[in-house]
Amino acid sequence: MQTARSPIQGPAAWYGSDLDRSGDWIRTLNATHAREIATALDRVRTRPPFAFGRADFPLPTTAALLADIANELEEGRGAVRLRGLPVERYSEDELRQIFWGIGCHLGTAVYQNATGEIMGEVRDESRLEKKSYEAVEPGKVASSRSRSRSTGPLRWHTDRCDVIALMCVRNAQAGGISKLASIPTIYNEILRRRPDLLELLCEDYWRSRPADEDGLRPDRVFAMPVFGLSGGKITSQYSRTYVEQAQEVAGVPKLSAAQNEALDLLATVADEVCLHSPFVAGDIQLLNNHVVYHGRTAYEDDAATQQERLLLRLWLSVPNSRRLPAGFEMLWGSAEPGALRGGVVQPDTGKRVPPELVLA
Repeated sequence: MQTARSPIQGPAAWYGSDLDRSGDWIRTLNATHAREIATALDRVRTRPPFAFGRADFPLPTTAALLADIANELEEGRGAVRLRGLPVERYSEDELRQIFWGIGCHLGTAVYQNATGEIMGEVRDESRLEKKSYEAVEPGKVASSRSRSRSTGPLRWHTDRCDVIALMCVRNAQAGGISKLASIPTIYNEILRRRPDLLELLCEDYWRSRPADEDGLRPDRVFAMPVFGLSGGKITSQYSRTYVEQAQEVAGVPKLSAAQNEALDLLATVADEVCLHSPFVAGDIQLLNNHVVYHGRTAYEDDAATQQERLLLRLWLSVPNSRRLPAGFEMLWGSAEPGALRGGVVQPDTGKRVPPELVLA
């Protein structure tokens, strides 16, 4: 018997037009915050990258702002743009230190791939001899990682962490506009329009574990719903690319026409209700992956003028995270609220995070 479903209420169910109109999802660093960050950087300037924690990067008043942001990410809209970092004052290495220090006040960074990447660089690698992803075999679906590190658009997706943080070091010459969409709003709209397709999205879809992210694993595919509910809170761990890649694996059930129709409707609704928000250099975008999908438009770099897009990326496990539905621990490692979870398990250690990074 089909379960009776109700719309999801609360601030996480927003429309992009409302956020664009109010602008109050954007928080701004003031002069005091900027001075505190500069002083904290001086304390760690000689440290190796990622070799310090929150206590080593003290932010007496900025910490309160970050605590408010952490609450907004879990209990509010799930999306915050932190603006006002004067990137022109700092080198790229200093910006990495600052971004890491701010991240330490929000959570614990987890691995982003099986080769131990802990802070990613989102840039066009398609023309580089040495890439951070494997070449796509002819006739195969391009991986999410290869798509993200090219100039092409990115479809709606979440990443395997409670919170994704992106710092804009440089913008492209054109394009690269961030797209955000509320997962509860998408859920509600599909419930209103096609409750039959919503039921399919609350059932298992097979996904891949791509080699350029997870390494060579025996469990190359797994099954998980697109939408899951626990304790009145929603989560969605989703990338259509992973669904498409799973279809290339022998033994995986083929998607039905209705399942594909449900994914098409999800993308259509996301496009209708989303926010388009260009980055300003120095912006730090923070998203709760359980309640916000993200994507981007294509972009163009200009090497001659050094207008080349560069974002730094952290995947954070946060202490105020929600409980996940039963079965989601298969991917996350734990469904318990506040657990150290997400990221990519390292094949040599079995860890999701370097032990030395589990800091108070």
